[in-house]
Amino acid sequence: MGLSTDFATSNAPADVVRRQYLASAAGDLEALRATLAPDVEWTEMAGFPLAGTYRTPQGVTANVMEKLGADWEGWTAHDDTYVVDGENVVVLARYTATNKATGKPIDVRVAHHSTVRGGQIVRFEQFVDTAKVREAMQP
Repeated sequence: MGLSTDFATSNAPADVVRRQYLASAAGDLEALRATLAPDVEWTEMAGFPLAGTYRTPQGVTANVMEKLGADWEGWTAHDDTYVVDGENVVVLARYTATNKATGKPIDVRVAHHSTVRGGQIVRFEQFVDTAKVREAMQP
């Protein structure tokens, strides 16, 4: 993955993004917000249940992570492969979770594009098979 040995404090784009995934997986929203710029633009893909663009670290965690936690059991983004080009970090990953209302599980591939400046994520865009996610939400 090419992480620095001091990735916990590194401002290298891949290290910042990795900290975001680790914080998310641990449910540590404070640590997650610390990886986001104050003027972050976080976009969930059209067709995804939480589609839209959210701003501010608090706005992102309130409108994305907290809602996913309310509707899904064990929502996790498993970050597999990092592709880094300067300030751009693309992560190939997969989501796993079980919908609380239907009991149906998901295991879907996803790609995330983050732009990192000054040690913080300034832009995030999600690409995912939204049909598979919505399918798990249907009784």
